[in-house]
Amino acid sequence: MGLRDFISKQFIDVIEWEEESGELAEKLEFADNEIQNGAQLTVRETQAAVVVDEGVLADMYGPGLHTLDTSNMPVLTNLRNWDKAFKSPFKTDVYFFSQKEQINLKWGTAQPVTIRDAELGPIRLRAFGSYSFRVKDIAPFYATLVGTQGKVMVSDIEPQLRAAIMTALATGLGSGGVPFLDLAANQQKLSDALKDAVGPAFEQYGLEVPTFFVESVSLPEAVQEHLDKRSSMRVLGDLDQYAKFQAAEAIEKAAEQEGGMAGLGAGAGAGMAIGQTMAGALAQQPAAAPAAPAAPAAPAAPEVDPFEQIEKLHKLHEMGALSAEEYEAKKAELLSKV
Repeated sequence: MGLRDFISKQFIDVIEWEEESGELAEKLEFADNEIQNGAQLTVRETQAAVVVDEGVLADMYGPGLHTLDTSNMPVLTNLRNWDKAFKSPFKTDVYFFSQKEQINLKWGTAQPVTIRDAELGPIRLRAFGSYSFRVKDIAPFYATLVGTQGKVMVSDIEPQLRAAIMTALATGLGSGGVPFLDLAANQQKLSDALKDAVGPAFEQYGLEVPTFFVESVSLPEAVQEHLDKRSSMRVLGDLDQYAKFQAAEAIEKAAEQEGGMAGLGAGAGAGMAIGQTMAGALAQQPAAAPAAPAAPAAPAAPEVDPFEQIEKLHKLHEMGALSAEEYEAKKAELLSKV
């Protein structure tokens, strides 16, 4: 054994750790793992130190200055059956852990995640955001993510944490009773819901999640188009039958093609007839019905608001379903009832 090794073994009396950025845990290296009895252990704020004896976590130390001897190492002393008056160096491992919050970490769905929504049914969505975590419980963190490694960085465990987030995202949104659209309308509410879902997944590693943010969420294009159609139907008013709405869309598309309304294959006259039919449907005018056996009189139809009908007719006119003359004539007829 050289002089340098001898000195290193004899004078390990001050133990401290200066962590690197992004470092979560590190095993300190000593010659032959020998620590001088009575050595001073300095643990800074947001740090923790643990004495590990043959893979077993023994004594743990929080921030402060600690003297390593039998008086404050009860677990290790019991494991080793040391006499309280021992004077020689002892062989053991010392691990330091950073418990400060690791911030501004990114998460996202590399592939769309399928969830079962209470309102929309099975849907696939993408989401992105940021989160933070910190080491809360040393024992499970050491057992699951440190083990025999000499050093653990944030980058070493990020893939595992992102996988846990993806699983929690599918489970949390899929099992919740609140429809996705209601959550998405409130970004903070959605962030809180996912934070609650992610929390238990991180706890198994001894971690906690102080912050979790959803920065963007998107649905497949086909689902978004369907939602846009539903919104358009609400704007048009009482088109409760989807076929009526589809007919209006067909008229709009035909009007944009070469030949205008003739693009429907029935000529301008047929296009006008369709426009009149749609206008009649919007005005809720009852159609003639074939003769039938006498039946009890139906309740009188509710009075129609002329201004609402004018607004609907105006939309049909803008779509090309009604000519200007038809629109003006119908508008005049409705205004005469006011």
